Amino acid sequence: QVQLVESGGGLVQAGGSLRLSCAASGSIFNGYAMGWYRQPPGKQRELVAIIGSGGSTKYADSVKGRFTISRDNAKNTVYLQMNSLKPEDTAVYYCNKCVWPSGTPFGSWGQGTQVTVSS
Repeated sequence: QVQLVESGGGLVQAGGSLRLSCAASGSIFNGYAMGWYRQPPGKQRELVAIIGSGGSTKYADSVKGRFTISRDNAKNTVYLQMNSLKPEDTAVYYCNKCVWPSGTPFGSWGQGTQVTVSS
């Protein structure tokens, strides 16, 4: 069974940057779109960004211009570069396979990585 392992979260001040990584066991990237999602405290999980198998990208309006999603198929890894972080970006971040272009996730979720942005 494919497993997803997210890493790179932490505590950062507003305006700072973090780079999240999502490593997959097994070759799940080829032919699949991948997405980053987040679940703020007390709220439902939401889509942050997706990347297609060919590298096309889409972003939630709230992160456009600040976050960049990328993928390295050779390493079975998806990245999320987060710049100009805001306190409202505080959440547990997850990755998963998804449907392009809707971003609807499918497959098992990993444990996520906590991102906390202090004001």
